[in-house]
Amino acid sequence: MKTYLIAHDLGTTGDKATLFSEDGELIRSVTKSYPTDFFSGNSAEQDPDDWWAAFCRANHELLEGMDPFCIAAVSFSGQMMGCVAVDRGGVPLRKAIIWADTRSSAQEKLLRERFDPVEFYHITGHRPSASYSLAKLLWIRDNEKGVYSRLYKVLQPKDYIIYKLTGCFVTDFSDASGTNAFDIRSFCWSERILGQLAIPSELFPEAYPSTKAAGKILKSVAAESGLAAGTLVVIGGGDGVCAAVGSGAVEEGDVYNYLGSSSWISVTSEQPVFDDSMRTFNWAHMLPGKFSPTGTMQAAGNSYSFVKNLLYDGRLPDESAQKNDIYGQMDVEMKKSVVGANGLLFLPYLLGERSPRWNPRARGAFIGLSMEHNRGDLLRSAVEGIAMNLEIILKIVNHGSKKMQVRLIGGLAQSKVICQILADVFETTLARMTHLEEATSIGAAVAAGVGCGLYRDFSVVDSFIHIADMVLPNPADAAKYREIKCLFEEAYQALSDVFDKQYKI
Repeated sequence: MKTYLIAHDLGTTGDKATLFSEDGELIRSVTKSYPTDFFSGNSAEQDPDDWWAAFCRANHELLEGMDPFCIAAVSFSGQMMGCVAVDRGGVPLRKAIIWADTRSSAQEKLLRERFDPVEFYHITGHRPSASYSLAKLLWIRDNEKGVYSRLYKVLQPKDYIIYKLTGCFVTDFSDASGTNAFDIRSFCWSERILGQLAIPSELFPEAYPSTKAAGKILKSVAAESGLAAGTLVVIGGGDGVCAAVGSGAVEEGDVYNYLGSSSWISVTSEQPVFDDSMRTFNWAHMLPGKFSPTGTMQAAGNSYSFVKNLLYDGRLPDESAQKNDIYGQMDVEMKKSVVGANGLLFLPYLLGERSPRWNPRARGAFIGLSMEHNRGDLLRSAVEGIAMNLEIILKIVNHGSKKMQVRLIGGLAQSKVICQILADVFETTLARMTHLEEATSIGAAVAAGVGCGLYRDFSVVDSFIHIADMVLPNPADAAKYREIKCLFEEAYQALSDVFDKQYKI
């Protein structure tokens, strides 16, 4: 009987379940959505029962007509930096506070006052932030004392599903490194941080490598889950590091760039990369003992979509073209523009910015706009701004690496015009992968295979993925971009005070 692996990607909008054969072939994929409650301007919650219902529905549909006993293992990729508060029986005490929730600004301020920021950064690999699990936990302690008094464990979304399946409270190093409570170099919960805050480390689950088997599926949930009792459950990892494996970045110095609504650049490293200005951060990698230094910008694809919607509003520039080829038409218009978009600069800070600015007050801007500019110029300028912001991140995380290739995944990488602009701005060869949207699922599937003994190590990912094509930088265009990158930096610095003043109006 042929053996299969199941990967579940528990994202922000839904659970994507993917079935892979043992030789790396993607057989079938199913997505089941669930809602998010956004309220009070900065709060975002989800019901863990919705995750479980989506997980079960996805499995039943994924395995329709198949023998569930052919599944060697199931593993997970999941949204990170959440706070799932459960009691001793694993029952949620409230809705889960997810990564997008930043209500805990007062708790973030406490962390900044209580700890030296540089020390905190070097312990956890991250700045103190309301986005991470620790500040969310402190908010519960300060505001929901009844919940905190009954709290037994703080879990991440994927870890809650693992508990439902196995009865075990566990997490992996990658998700642990996204809590602001984990010592990234010793791979354990930080006594220094938790002790100073009077938070028992026992509130967090035991942390293990991503390939650790959490347990086997209990008989009591087998029928409901759609999986056979006794099927091995491997922990897996956070979505960012799963994407690293799914892009093929599994050797020292391998770099990948995810181009989605947000965008990040990450390198596989034997050591954390600590930036003097703390512009980037560090996850624990899925590979045992490795790290994933990363920088994430807020609005990459979001900026591109924003400009697209403003300029086209669903109408094609060429009325004879098919509506479903609007992105192809946009590529044509961008290609008609020139390097530097005829003197137009774009700052891609529509949602504030994380890396490399760490400025929530930053805003987007077109600079140099004139009556002579057309839609192609505005689109190209937007992509160039995204690329120049990412290039700053690339220089930080890839410092000292001799590898001159970046693997590309994510929806924006479908555009060859966008890929060429990135290659020219980065001055680096880009490897566009075949599975642009499946990287997180592939990473979880590989973890499942390694964890159950089907594969020897993560190098097997080469049987799951392939390079679609290589995009080489154009030396002449790269030289022009060197000057434009200086203007891009000057433009942001010149406007940073303006952003602060606008915020106060």
